[in-house]
Amino acid sequence: MIICQHRFQKGLKTGILALYMPQKSLAINKRARFDYEVLESLEAGLELLGTEVKSVKSGNISLKGAFVTIHDEQAWLTNAVIPPWQIANAPATYDPSRPRRLLIKKSELKSLIGSKSSQGLTIIPLRVYTKRGRIKLAVGLARGKRKYEKKQQKKEKDLDRETQRLLAGRDL
Repeated sequence: MIICQHRFQKGLKTGILALYMPQKSLAINKRARFDYEVLESLEAGLELLGTEVKSVKSGNISLKGAFVTIHDEQAWLTNAVIPPWQIANAPATYDPSRPRRLLIKKSELKSLIGSKSSQGLTIIPLRVYTKRGRIKLAVGLARGKRKYEKKQQKKEKDLDRETQRLLAGRDL
């Protein structure tokens, strides 16, 4: 049993407990692990509007078909769909799939740019989660899988599942 002492200061959790709080996943890009081999991953913040923050925290975000582009030494999340939190109160010019700027340290961004250009890799979003009340995006540097690699991975997964069933004593 772990005993953890924490204290509350002005509504914020501080101390040891705040470091080990679980991260709540808001959206997961399931297709990313199937279509790509993720070589490296890092954490980035998202620059959002106030209504987008409410929408994302309620789970209304889709990473399907989303990718990261780099323009003018800044990373942008492209094709991620965040519908308005309240449709009636959304501005008339609101675009749910507009590009959103990623907040990444310069050194991390430079290493991403170098790896991407030299090795022919792509940058994809893996999942969106909250960390200490902030919305974060896990970004992966990935290499696209070929069709035969996907088939091989599926075959291995099926074999593993079958052996687990047999070891558990269940027949097919």
